[in-house]
Amino acid sequence: MLTQRQLFLQHNAQTSPEPLLLEFVKAKGLYIYDQEGKKYMDLIAGIGVSNVGHCHPSVVKAIQQQAETYMHLMVYGEYVQNPQVNFAKALADVLPGNLSCTYFVNSGAEAVEGAMKLAKRYTGRKGFIACKNAYHGSTQGAESLMESDFYSSGYGPFLPNVSFINFNKSDDLSLITTETAAVFIEPIQGEAGIRVGDTAYFDALRKKCTETGTLLVFDEIQSGFGRTGKMFAFEHFNIVPDILLLAKSIGGGMPIGAFISSAEIMSVLSNNPILGHMTTFGGHPVCCAAGLATLNALTNDQIVAGVEEKGQLFKSLLKHPAIKEVRGKGLMLAAEFENFEINKKIIDACIADGIISDWFLHCSNSMRIAPPLIITKEEITEACTIILKNINLVAGDSSN
Repeated sequence: MLTQRQLFLQHNAQTSPEPLLLEFVKAKGLYIYDQEGKKYMDLIAGIGVSNVGHCHPSVVKAIQQQAETYMHLMVYGEYVQNPQVNFAKALADVLPGNLSCTYFVNSGAEAVEGAMKLAKRYTGRKGFIACKNAYHGSTQGAESLMESDFYSSGYGPFLPNVSFINFNKSDDLSLITTETAAVFIEPIQGEAGIRVGDTAYFDALRKKCTETGTLLVFDEIQSGFGRTGKMFAFEHFNIVPDILLLAKSIGGGMPIGAFISSAEIMSVLSNNPILGHMTTFGGHPVCCAAGLATLNALTNDQIVAGVEEKGQLFKSLLKHPAIKEVRGKGLMLAAEFENFEINKKIIDACIADGIISDWFLHCSNSMRIAPPLIITKEEITEACTIILKNINLVAGDSSN
């Protein structure tokens, strides 16, 4: 009889020549467990998904209750469904007033696609500006916002009328004109290896977009829902986008995304033509119920309040000659090494030692550190001890 691993390789479409092939059977809180009962600290939270931990009790309960009540009824936007309404209202309550209207989709890439259509429809313009080394998703439109031969060599050509600027370089903002429909930007670049913009840059960006009538779109698919120590990363910079993109963590482990704007801007999707943007499963009742439970857990349990301190603890403990820098905000961190080869060996050694991490698509010499926000200080200390031990095994302990 074939093993699960063999069946996986035969029947599940592969995304890389060398998948990790770890076989997990259970997850709870910070930990995931393999078929032999070995537990692993998940220091990447399923790539920014499990902010409240795996199988948070409130989220599981909400999923169970909603699944017993009803699941799919109709394509998004036709029926009044309590899970959608309640989650959208809860999001509006924690966002600035101009971000009061939510369109639910299934993923981050779909949120990007919807925002691209919304920006073109509202402004009547065709041009977009995005940042070099950004990551916005794997659909054709989303990949059009990513300047990289890594993608275009295999799947291009992508959409025209997209220009690219350097992140955090104010001089490049002159490329934003009255022909630009929207600027898509991550307030903290994720796959570039956790690059944090400065306040002056975002002030200038907001001013330039306002002057030219360009919509400012913040992609917080990785940075949202408490990851950086604030509910949303844009709060660090004291500006507000015109459109906000969310996904990953907002469903507590369930698949859901959203693009959020004002009622005025969002209203253009309802006419000329009607049903100009549709989704069958976007805003799925079970996913929205999970999303509301996730948001309530973040606020009621005051999870976000401790994130900044936990991030600082990681930075203070991860000291080693082989670590060139630990950067980021809150629990959205990157530890940089000399090169990919060293980083990969350290990551592999950590996985074997019960610590799951990985690298970044556009910064392969840096280790991702983005655990569930519920991680305790004791668990951080334990994780850092294991990481440092494996750095010594791979790179040597130059202090001796």
